[in-house]
Order: sequence, then structure tokens, then C-alpha cells
Amino acid sequence: MAETTRVPGPWAGLYGGNARAVIERGFKVIRNQNWAVMVSGFFEPVFYLLAMGVGLGGLVGSVTGPGGEPTSYAAFIAPALLATSAMNGAIYDSTWNVFFKLRFARLYQAMLQTSLGPMDVALGEIFMALFRGFLYAIGFMVVMVGMGLVGSLWAVLMVPVALLIAVGFASIGMAVTSYLKSFQQMDVLQVALLPMFLFSATLFPIDVFPTAIQWFVQAMPLWHGVELMRHLAVGHLEAATAGHALYFVIMSVVGVWFTASRLRALFLR
Repeated sequence: MAETTRVPGPWAGLYGGNARAVIERGFKVIRNQNWAVMVSGFFEPVFYLLAMGVGLGGLVGSVTGPGGEPTSYAAFIAPALLATSAMNGAIYDSTWNVFFKLRFARLYQAMLQTSLGPMDVALGEIFMALFRGFLYAIGFMVVMVGMGLVGSLWAVLMVPVALLIAVGFASIGMAVTSYLKSFQQMDVLQVALLPMFLFSATLFPIDVFPTAIQWFVQAMPLWHGVELMRHLAVGHLEAATAGHALYFVIMSVVGVWFTASRLRALFLR
């Protein structure tokens, strides 16, 4: 059994210092499950890239990329699909997986009867969602490089950025899932994710929208991930690049704290 260290002060009761135990359990589950199911989410953005970037891209021609430079349509949507791939991997693990453990397996209730605290559970589950997002990002990055869709050495940072995007979505996804109690309510998540994917400048530039809609799109997290990926793909770095990264740092910190607070409110009354 892993050794635990109680954390004194304001973290007492919230963090037991043993998120590693949750992560170890997660990897044991992965080892024994069907890997084909886990990696299946990787293929969706690849199919989008082949159908839209290569197929439709032959009709579209070049579009305006970061910095106003012309780029092929495939190179324009590929970084956006990488951000989407990281989001999908993280969201799947932090919503449906968490929902089952929370409402049916009652796993978190059992965990919190041990020396683990809500923050340990939150960090462990978010890490496992991050791992899925990492696998998707690595696989899709290999596809991008193989197709010649990256034009800068800065593109190597797209993988750690994909992890940052995954952390942000996983932390918020787990917190939101803690409020949901039925499969019908879980379906609402997809209703929110699909429009965000379609309207976050993933498949076409944001300036095709009226100004008011552009403001709404720019408030959505996936748009920031898409723009950050595009800047890195071509090496176009500016102040806005740091702003997009900061958005996800703040989103991650708020999400982790929110999730831990929800678990404490649910199970440590």
C-alpha cells in the first residue's frame, strides 16, 4: 500500500498527499481493458483531416493563416484538430468515466473513506484524462508531421500545449459532471461540445462571423486552444500567444479547485 503523507494547514482534509494511488489504480484499469476502445477517439480528427483538409481542401485552395500568411487548407485545420483531439480525450475520461464511478460504481465514496482527500481524487482522475489526451496528441502530431503540415520548429511545443488544453477541459469536465445525475443530463454535454467544435474557427476563419458572434466564439476555451496551436505550427509568436496559454492555466487552476471542492461537498459532509 502506498505511503501517505497528511498535508497540514488549510489543505488538511482536502489533500492527503497521495494522488499517486489514484493514478496507479487508473493505469491498472487501463492495462486490463480493451485498448481499441481507448484509442478509438484518435481516429475522429484524423478522418476530419483527410475528408476536409485533403478532400475539400483541394477545392478551397489556400486560406489566410496566422500573421496574414497564406497557407493550405489542410495546414490551417490540422492544428485546430490537434486541439480538438486533446479536448476529446480529456473530456471523455473526465465526464463519462467519472460519471460511472460517481453514480454507479460509487468508487469515490470508497476512496474518500481512506486517507485520500478530495484533491487527491481530483488530481488523480484529471491526470488519467490528461494521459488519454496525451496519447491522442502524440498520434495526431505524427500524422501532421508525416503529411508535412507543420512549418516551424516551434511546432514541437504543440504536444505540451495539447496537455495544457487537456488539463483545462478535464478539470472543468469533472467538476460539471459532479452535478449530473442521469444519462439524459450527460447528453447535454455533447450538445455543448459539438457547436463549440464547429464554431471555434476549427474549419474556417473566425472573421466569417458577425462581430457579436466573434466575441462569443473568442470567449470559448477551444478557440484559444485552436489559435495557440496555429501560432506554434507556423512559428508566429506574439503577445496573444501567451494570452491563449494563460487562459488555459487559469482554467486548469480554477477547474482543479472547483472539482476538489465539489467532491468534498458531496462526500465529506
